[in-house]
Amino acid sequence: MANFYTDNEALKFYLNHPMMKKIVELKERNFADADKFDYAPKDFEDALDSYDRVLDIVGDICGNIIAENAESVDHEGPRVENGRVIYASATEKNLDACRKAGLMGMSMPRRLGGLNFPITPYIMAADIVSRADTGFENLWGLQDCAETIYEFADEEQKQKYIPRVCAGETMSMDLTEPDAGSDLQSVMLKATQKEDGSWVLNGVKRFITNGDSDIHLVLARSEEGTKDGRGLSMFIYDKRNGGVNVRRIENKMGIKGSPTCELVYKDAPAELVGSRKLGLIKYVMALMNGARLGIAAQSVGVSEIAYREALAYAKDRKQFGKAIIEFPAVSEILSVMKAKLDASRTLLYACSRFVDMYKIYDDIAKERKLEVEEKKEAKYYSRLADAFTPLAKGMTSEFCNQNAYDCIQIHGGSGFMKDYACERIYRDARITSIYEGTTQLQVVAAIRHVTTGTFLNWIKEQEDKHVAVKNEDVKAILKQMTQQYAAAVEAVGSVDSTEYHDFMARRLVEMAGYTVMGYLLLDDAQRDDSFRKSLNVFVKLGQAEVAKHADFISNFRPEQIADYLYK
Repeated sequence: MANFYTDNEALKFYLNHPMMKKIVELKERNFADADKFDYAPKDFEDALDSYDRVLDIVGDICGNIIAENAESVDHEGPRVENGRVIYASATEKNLDACRKAGLMGMSMPRRLGGLNFPITPYIMAADIVSRADTGFENLWGLQDCAETIYEFADEEQKQKYIPRVCAGETMSMDLTEPDAGSDLQSVMLKATQKEDGSWVLNGVKRFITNGDSDIHLVLARSEEGTKDGRGLSMFIYDKRNGGVNVRRIENKMGIKGSPTCELVYKDAPAELVGSRKLGLIKYVMALMNGARLGIAAQSVGVSEIAYREALAYAKDRKQFGKAIIEFPAVSEILSVMKAKLDASRTLLYACSRFVDMYKIYDDIAKERKLEVEEKKEAKYYSRLADAFTPLAKGMTSEFCNQNAYDCIQIHGGSGFMKDYACERIYRDARITSIYEGTTQLQVVAAIRHVTTGTFLNWIKEQEDKHVAVKNEDVKAILKQMTQQYAAAVEAVGSVDSTEYHDFMARRLVEMAGYTVMGYLLLDDAQRDDSFRKSLNVFVKLGQAEVAKHADFISNFRPEQIADYLYK
């Protein structure tokens, strides 16, 4: 029997990260729920055991149900009948298995029907589900929208909707429109308040993942006469109330089991979330950050399955009398794939731990006043989460696309055929660097943490840590990369040209990414020697990439920029 949790030792390694003790103790409020719920942990070890057991269930369902159904879901896909989405038959089986196992609403409080898991073990589950079927993660993973209801809705709304999510109802976030993709300030779906104070929604939404879900979070224009983000508010739409129909499902390249819908709102009843005018400015930003962390987990899951498929084929396929893995050209590809996978995963879980810390402190602050040191720590982790989220989404999605490409390359001509899973993996991977903000938008989000020193300050903190003698050579390379990165940031910043800064932003963010991921892998190798090979490979790869960008920047004359840009 396959189990996608127990066959991956890296997951348990990150579950046992030293930071988890503080995260769990804060999340559990020193285990106060133990007297109220028979399934609440009594101490840290009990909590870790609970996470381990649930992840084991996730791994079992993914290995023996969801992964087995992935090919048939890809072929059948969802369809529209009378304005409603009908999932592929195997998708219904997947959802039923997850509901019966209690895997919905994992991070929600117990008082609302959830498991009260920190973000980190929830993201591990998303990593596992994505490996099994990338498209299904879009249905199961949208339970994360409940976080936004929990953070910003009133108590009545929390009590009304969150238990339904925990019981297995699905969610969606209805943001984009035909003329408002990444530019959400242009959203024009109209929210009208009636005389009795209730709201109705009218208009069209497009590219909505799982668009016929049970509970929708909707971005709509509530302020008459406005055209920018200040006129937008967030609403909850309940499918039970009617008023929204699915016009069509997009015919996509990949993730075919996940229905991407065009929706028509016609006097659809809705409830305002939080305050008017803060829909985009506050609520969607929080929603998108959660979604981006989810896509980073999805990207890691894709990298995992791409690497495993490539490795298995390379061991099995024989040419010229020996397995192709014995050819250095093939072995080198696999070593780089594994290094990118491990670097992606360590960045993902570093980010999830930072998110855990600041979100838990935010939640505690609703119950009591934070102590001075707690406020300081909350601010520190909030800043790191804000920096690492776009970095994680951008770097892991690009790496998963590269790993999917290399998976097909190792399969050769067979990889171009539908006989092997790598063809589907390749199609599924492509969207990860596009939705929830393209890689280019992640650069826009991350670059201010380059210019303000968030990444460099964190890197300097890592430099101060002691390393084993066997890792000193790698640390010396990382220090050299840091110096090149810092010099490049200073050189770009010294030029008085916004256009030039924007032109160089991707290079600077990638330099930060390779250096950050290198230090994270170094920390992993300090705790577990099994990471040393990936550490060595990735740092050598990063050394070359950082040097390439540093050379480009140092040899580029700002006045030449017009010769490089298409307008």
